[in-house]
Amino acid sequence: MSAQLALALPCAAPSNCVVINARCSLRLEEDQRVIVVAGLPVHHYRAEDTVAEAYAMVFLIESGFAQQTEVARAFARSERTVRRYQERYAKGGMIALGRVAGWRRGRRRIRGKRLRSIETLKSQGLSNRAIAQRLGVSEMAIRKLVGPSKHIKAEQLELAVIHSVAASEPAPITLLPARAADEADTNHQGTPVANDQAGGSGASGDSDDAGVQEEPVPMSLDRDAADRSMDRQLAHLGLLDDAAPMFRDGAQIPGVGVLLGMPALVQSGLLRLSRKLYGEIGPAFYGLRTSLLTLLLMALLRIQRPEHLKEQDPAVLGRLLGLDRAPEVKTLRRKLTRLAAYQRAEQLGAELARLRVDQRGHLMGFLYVDGHVRAYHGQRSISQTYVARRHLAMPATTDYWVNDRSGDPLLVITGEVNAGLTKAFPRLLDEVRAAVGERRVTIVFDRGGWSPKLFHRMIEQGFDILTYRKGKGRRIHERRFERRRAKLDGHWVSYELHDQPVRFLKGKLRLRQITRLCDDGHQTQIITSRADLRDIEVAWRMFERWRQENFFKYMREEFLLDALVDYRIEPEDPTRTVPNPERRALDKQIRSARTELAGIEREYGTAAVDNTEQQRPSMRGFKIAHATLGKKLRAARARLARLVAQRRELPQRVEIRDLSDGAVVKLATERKHLTDIIKMVAYQAESDLLALLRPHYARVEQEGRTLLHEIFAAAGDIRVSDTELHITLAPLSSPHRTRAAKTLCDLLDQTATIFPGSKLRMRFDVHPPPRIGLAFPGSPARQSAAADPASAP
Repeated sequence: MSAQLALALPCAAPSNCVVINARCSLRLEEDQRVIVVAGLPVHHYRAEDTVAEAYAMVFLIESGFAQQTEVARAFARSERTVRRYQERYAKGGMIALGRVAGWRRGRRRIRGKRLRSIETLKSQGLSNRAIAQRLGVSEMAIRKLVGPSKHIKAEQLELAVIHSVAASEPAPITLLPARAADEADTNHQGTPVANDQAGGSGASGDSDDAGVQEEPVPMSLDRDAADRSMDRQLAHLGLLDDAAPMFRDGAQIPGVGVLLGMPALVQSGLLRLSRKLYGEIGPAFYGLRTSLLTLLLMALLRIQRPEHLKEQDPAVLGRLLGLDRAPEVKTLRRKLTRLAAYQRAEQLGAELARLRVDQRGHLMGFLYVDGHVRAYHGQRSISQTYVARRHLAMPATTDYWVNDRSGDPLLVITGEVNAGLTKAFPRLLDEVRAAVGERRVTIVFDRGGWSPKLFHRMIEQGFDILTYRKGKGRRIHERRFERRRAKLDGHWVSYELHDQPVRFLKGKLRLRQITRLCDDGHQTQIITSRADLRDIEVAWRMFERWRQENFFKYMREEFLLDALVDYRIEPEDPTRTVPNPERRALDKQIRSARTELAGIEREYGTAAVDNTEQQRPSMRGFKIAHATLGKKLRAARARLARLVAQRRELPQRVEIRDLSDGAVVKLATERKHLTDIIKMVAYQAESDLLALLRPHYARVEQEGRTLLHEIFAAAGDIRVSDTELHITLAPLSSPHRTRAAKTLCDLLDQTATIFPGSKLRMRFDVHPPPRIGLAFPGSPARQSAAADPASAP
């Protein structure tokens, strides 16, 4: 029987051999490369010879030895690169393979038109970085054309842009009907425009100031408002920074009533100040103005997060912006990220606060300050903060809000992690002083800011204080209280009050204490430095702090203030100290040990009282009889002493890096701060509209904001002319609400507001409600109409 012959298996490829396919391979010998086909070398070249290597790839493919994918994988190239080598070799031979990689010589990186734009911007003093951001190219490309920027001039320009708001702020438009609104300036077409939009109204005549006041009108090559393909192509080519609003006629457009908030949004100055601080956010169809208007209208329409845009029709929302489509979720989030990269949200908030003070300075006498804690439910390990609403400590961040006397927000500041109100006050006071100027204001806050040393510093800085007294105070006899009654802010109030002087810091700080006696006998003590106010007014202003609490509740429910906008994190200060958790754990054990010791001592005392002296007349006999109880008592005392000694050796505070296993991080704040400012402006716009409605709507305090919600969500008609944009709302749910909306439209007409980014003056009106009584043949209205045909509609 013949034995089976052993079959010779192929050897594994050596380490210096790259297999292309079954019959082709590439051998590497130091700096030499050899192409082997079926065991025979067919091509040899050096590793530095890129032309020979490119020819080797083309040779293998053109000869049919290998495919493009196999060659690309073996030579670590993309298939597109291999095809490009084939095309070059077919057109120009070996010389074409020697083409230098990169941008073709002699080809312009930037077109001639944009070169002229760069020269114009450079002559205006803009830095290379600002020009690159505006044109959508890299800073290096601009530097190669015009050279490096002069840092001194760039810094001077940036400071001038940031700090010129207070010095050259134009006179804002007023939402109240006034004679000046009827005498508004007119443009060359005879259309009246608001002072905020007119170039020379209220300005000093300087061209720079006029450019700041006027909202720029972008260029547009489109003629159909429903088709903006040309403008989108311009933005794609880097020739458009923002799309121009183009409206078209339409009937029963959902949500068109939100445009009634446009005069108040323009008056807030957000668009103007954002243009100063951010400039342009690069060539885009959805530029800075469009992105901010989208966020503002979303807030008024209660579209609370960018993700909620998925539930909206972008074409319908785009008609409110004068676009074919509104930006969607990813686009809007990218715009927020782009704005957050500037790190100027705090500057924007400060400038808006200064403008608000100029407009409503009479409401800045009392400023309410409180912290709002935003709980965090994500997977990041961040520091914990006590959440009063839930009565527990959990991962959270704190924002500090400053509200004016009427409860409207003025300023928001993101506080340091776990920083109480007393620690946040120095920075808060600096921001408030920068906003209100040298006027003296009264800061109203709760017991979280109680600190007599802080009060002393605040009074030295020119602030007055008004707060609750913390801790137990001396109770006052009820016969010393007096009944006070007065009418404040249109409301009659009555309190049982007692007024007396108090001293702190060993007599260095003299304040005034006003105590209120409640119906249940509870006494509420109020501390203030205002000696010029009546006691009932001091109590009323302190109790009005609940307006700020109501503001927080309204913002949480209507504007989703606690929503997590940014999922990013940023490093936290690792040297920040926090209470030692080990010491806190020992405190819990010590309390338990003291409770146990107290129970044993009570049991031991009870045994001593019940001791029968006839049986155990001496203490020695008592101890012997109760030896077990005495042993437990001594053990409990020793355990307590040992725990107290351990706690004494531990530091009260430790650095946070000693407690964290990984990196010390916190939630990024810039995007959240920016969205909070936008929601604050939307709330302020609602308040301004309520101020217009208050004389004309009896229940404005009870249902004024719900009426605004109905107006914003109301459908309506849009009619466009050459110079005007007419908004006509459908009737509301009831006749009296329709009449209130009609009055509001008449008042807003007097502001002569120009839609931002266009030259169209906005006109507002409401369709009259249907006269339902005429539908019934026997109704009195039908009979009167038949008797007097001239009075019939």
